[in-house]
Amino acid sequence: MISKDGYQERVREIYRFISDNFYLNRPDLEVKGERYNSALLFGILTALYGGKELIIGEPGLGKTTSAEYISCLLYRYPLGIIWGSEVSGHPEQTEEKIVGRPDLGALNQGREVVVWSNFVQLPVKIVDEINRLPETKQSMILDGVDRGNWEYLNEIVINDEYVLFATANYQDRGTNTIIAPLVDRFDVMVESRHPGPNLAFQIGKRSRLDNPLRHPEFERRFQELLRSQVPYHEKLPRLEELSDAFGSYLEEKVGVKGLSKEERLRIRRQIAEIPLDLDANAFLRMVLAELSFCYRYGQKRSVEQCPEGCHYTGYLCYHVKNCASNRLPISVIGYSQALAWFLEDDEVDLEHVRTVLPFTLAHRVQWRDSYISKKEGEGRNDPLQIYLAKEATEEIFHRYNEQRDYLLDALAVACRAFEGEEVEPLEGDHPIYEEIKKEIEGIRC
Repeated sequence: MISKDGYQERVREIYRFISDNFYLNRPDLEVKGERYNSALLFGILTALYGGKELIIGEPGLGKTTSAEYISCLLYRYPLGIIWGSEVSGHPEQTEEKIVGRPDLGALNQGREVVVWSNFVQLPVKIVDEINRLPETKQSMILDGVDRGNWEYLNEIVINDEYVLFATANYQDRGTNTIIAPLVDRFDVMVESRHPGPNLAFQIGKRSRLDNPLRHPEFERRFQELLRSQVPYHEKLPRLEELSDAFGSYLEEKVGVKGLSKEERLRIRRQIAEIPLDLDANAFLRMVLAELSFCYRYGQKRSVEQCPEGCHYTGYLCYHVKNCASNRLPISVIGYSQALAWFLEDDEVDLEHVRTVLPFTLAHRVQWRDSYISKKEGEGRNDPLQIYLAKEATEEIFHRYNEQRDYLLDALAVACRAFEGEEVEPLEGDHPIYEEIKKEIEGIRC
């Protein structure tokens, strides 16, 4: 059995291989003294965690390519099969192309049999240019994206393992707004950036004829199995056998050993077992309080705006329109645990949460126009959404440092109250103290 450290080193080898061979090695994110390419790092964390990632950026900057290479190496599917399973965003896209279609031969005999798409059957799913899907057609993939649950006619496929990457170009005449329920289902949003002139020149020189992640014979064998009328649950072990064989080829050809399904599931269990330390726990509670609290109306609602002169004008609850969903803490905790695992840390600390938080917030927060106009002209290296999320994270972190000891005392008092002790909540000038007071009053009713 391979140790936990062995898994981590193999994952870092995949990071280095993609970084060095496909020119994604321009770092823009520092964690624990090490610098990383954020798009590549979060792509690998997404594949490990089994999450959902939205990759934004200008056309031709490697959004889809990075997702393809990560999927190929971590899940051990040939690149050609990954290409053949992608869904393209365009106005004419149909459910039959995304999910499945009737078997016409069986239908002529009076039987309803579904031919499932490769997109549904494979655990790695890529939607290219998702914001070119009209809003009505984005709804077709909501349930599958959220739960891995795919239905067509009277049949159903439930993926017991799945990961989603979706790319989106910046707004132009051909794009649509991604509907709010779909946006909220993405755990993180990252930007795929220009690599700089020197690396771009090297990309231009690279041969397109020899890609070590292609293998026509393996691709044919995978495709034959995926197109066969074998029931989906019977295909899964046979797909894993082919993945094992392709993984051996990758190890011999490029010196990178991917992960089997069993190993990926074992890693996810290891990730889920990593605890949050006291500061990470308290800081995240403070963040959630600022993004959901409203003194006047009880909680944030996108249909109600804070009035001028509110006592809490200096906090984020005044600057955002919508309430944080319950998916936000799931994303923050899950990706913070995955990052801690990747870095071989025994627990999630403040730096893990501060690193992950902006990428989980950026696509979910609807900012008031006054906050956007205040910030949009400032110098920055990030797209506006991610920049605003980073600024917000640092604002709350500053407040946390000022109030840390008192906040920990307030949470300790709340814990005693939940254990049945008669105590009075501590007073404080932050939404979290009001929330603690509400919860204590609630258990006394």
